[in-house]
Amino acid sequence: MRKIKKILIANRGEIALRILRCCRELGIRTVAVHSSADRDLKHVLLADEAVCIGPAAAPKSYLSMSALISAAEVTQADAIHPGYGFLSENADFAEGVEQSGFIFIGPRPETIRLMGSKTNAKAEMIAAGVPCVPGSEGVLPDDEGKCHDIANAVGYPVLIKAASGGGGRGMHVVRSPDTLIEKIQMARIEAQNAFNDAAVFMEKYLETPRHVEFQVLADGEGHAVHLGERDCSMQRRNQKVVEESPAPGITPEQRAEIGALCVAACKRIGYRGAGTFEFLYENGHFYFIEMNTRIQVEHPVTEMVTGVDLIRQQIQIAAGQGLTLQQDDILFRGHAIECRINAEDPEKFIPSPGKIEKYHAPGGPGVRVDSHVYSGYSVPPHYDSMIGKLIVHGRDRPAALARMKQALSEMVIEGIKCNIPLQQRIMQDKVFASGTHNIHYLEKMLNRSV
Repeated sequence: MRKIKKILIANRGEIALRILRCCRELGIRTVAVHSSADRDLKHVLLADEAVCIGPAAAPKSYLSMSALISAAEVTQADAIHPGYGFLSENADFAEGVEQSGFIFIGPRPETIRLMGSKTNAKAEMIAAGVPCVPGSEGVLPDDEGKCHDIANAVGYPVLIKAASGGGGRGMHVVRSPDTLIEKIQMARIEAQNAFNDAAVFMEKYLETPRHVEFQVLADGEGHAVHLGERDCSMQRRNQKVVEESPAPGITPEQRAEIGALCVAACKRIGYRGAGTFEFLYENGHFYFIEMNTRIQVEHPVTEMVTGVDLIRQQIQIAAGQGLTLQQDDILFRGHAIECRINAEDPEKFIPSPGKIEKYHAPGGPGVRVDSHVYSGYSVPPHYDSMIGKLIVHGRDRPAALARMKQALSEMVIEGIKCNIPLQQRIMQDKVFASGTHNIHYLEKMLNRSV
């Protein structure tokens, strides 16, 4: 067991503040790193120490491995927490952190590499008994004839996906043999440009799936638990907009079955820390698509229904304290919903950086706001547009929906445009209220209003 007295937070925004607050509760000192554009971030102002690691551009600051590790050396930090995004799933960074003598609060580098390759991850999941989407065995070959044979065996429509990375880049739906090779070539070019890896693979394209993911915790020593599932089906251009837990319509038996398979997979790969197994769910069947080897943006809904502090668990596991939770300790109470609050036009989705003239966070029972913004804060144009998360908890889904509607009506952000009006539309939508939406529904809903 290694004592962690000081943690360098290698991130920005709401997740950096979330990590800082947890460290404070644990009596751990914090180091905030920031770009020149982020001097006024709330966690930077609250941290025990702050280090500027470069200019606004992320490649020269938050994505600079050498700058981050140097900041840890200068401040004599014990560990580095990567948050989500940026370098959180970069195996080379995790390796560099550990080789430099620091604790990486996340999985082992080799595990990140293994699960970072969708083809290798799929092979491991099949071996662990986790259900997967039918598709190619590994990356697609250069032989066009063999690609056609694979597509015919899988059955059209098929989906071409980048073997590395995500976020919808390098992803193309193919509905007929006529466009198969063209779409494969397009996906390879996009994958190379986005992830420096042109490898792509093929899966059966599911027409109306939901996105359901399972949260896990594991100590890397053979002990793991799952914390139930989240539904993240309200998406626009493969980006999540609303998340909730538990997923509507998932039975306790399904939760126990798939959760147990995820736990078994964690043990098989020696997983350490917090992680998420992402599935497509259609017609009562789960199909594994990928694993995220980090904390998720939507982790608060799981915390609200289980009462488990996931960031605290990450830190304790990294310190070698093991996982003290047993599966029977994980109890699911009520329903939680999270709305991502973005600094963007709610209709055109154009980013809206600028100064926040007025900010008021909602309150009341079961309301949580994870946000780094405040009145007078200037949202920079250099990073993701998300400026906060509004999370509510209720005794059941209708109660949580009612609470979210009220909370959204109280939330005030003036000076910039934000997507609160869009979130209010979603909460009023009858299909969403019924829990029968799928990953394509939000796009259709938005197109109807054009």
